[in-house]
Amino acid sequence: MVEPIFPAPHEPHEPRPALGYTMVAVAAALFAVNGTVSKVILGSGISSQQLTEVRCAGALVGLALIAAATRPTSLRVRARDLPLLVALGVGGLALVQWSYFFAIHRLEIGIALLIQYVAPILVALWARFVYREHVRQRIWFALALSLAGLTLIVEIWHGGRLSGAGIAASGVAAVTYATYVLLAERGVRRRDPISLSAWGFLFATLFWSILAPWWNFPGGRVDDRVSLLGHLTSTHLPIWALMLWMVMLGTIVPFALVVGALRHITATRAGITAMLEPVVAIVVAWAWLGESLDPVQLSGAAATLAGISLAQTSR
Repeated sequence: MVEPIFPAPHEPHEPRPALGYTMVAVAAALFAVNGTVSKVILGSGISSQQLTEVRCAGALVGLALIAAATRPTSLRVRARDLPLLVALGVGGLALVQWSYFFAIHRLEIGIALLIQYVAPILVALWARFVYREHVRQRIWFALALSLAGLTLIVEIWHGGRLSGAGIAASGVAAVTYATYVLLAERGVRRRDPISLSAWGFLFATLFWSILAPWWNFPGGRVDDRVSLLGHLTSTHLPIWALMLWMVMLGTIVPFALVVGALRHITATRAGITAMLEPVVAIVVAWAWLGESLDPVQLSGAAATLAGISLAQTSR
């Protein structure tokens, strides 16, 4: 009998750190590719708000179907759980996605991610000063090393056309990403990751449906074919196909992996491991868009990986 990856809350389970780190690493890689896919969609005229709405609604449908097919009782919810689920959906999922899409539409993906990945420091600070948890010095050094590596990767000193609104949105993404990780860490103590994510996306979808009613969505554009840019300029795909990738492999799978990983590793270590995303994003940009990797960026990638490894070996 195959052991379930996501045990029910009442089932005893032994934390497996190696599995947790692997889950977050795979999720980070999928999120990195999704950044480029999303930028192609945004370039077609779909707004950040509309793209977030599609992503939330699509993830809700997919996760709810998975939960209904595998463990229907997991979708039950108690009144006392609703405040956390609403906070996870609105304060975490809804806003972190919108702010990220808004930022990458106005900034280079690397710079937006550098600012967003201040989130692990916020998580560690919250754990230390609010939860009163002991945070070992090795974790702080790992955070500093990883952030230094990210700075080298994006070569922020070169400047460029930096949008004030994009930088502000990246800051919001950092805060809301930290909020999401902390709330998800609490949530997986009460319910399984799939149903937790489904409920979170339900409230995120309701939030955006109120702010941006579906009858205003430009449905006629989803059949438009757009260029994939870079080395794939000659390749064109319909927007709906890119949206389908975004929902399935860019949302449902990685979010479920991140939440599931929090049953095996802490939010602080999950946040540090997720810093693989900018590293992979640079590689994707090189392979897909033809952007070059210079020695400084390679050094930054090495420093980020060293920081992640240091965090993993800290007991």
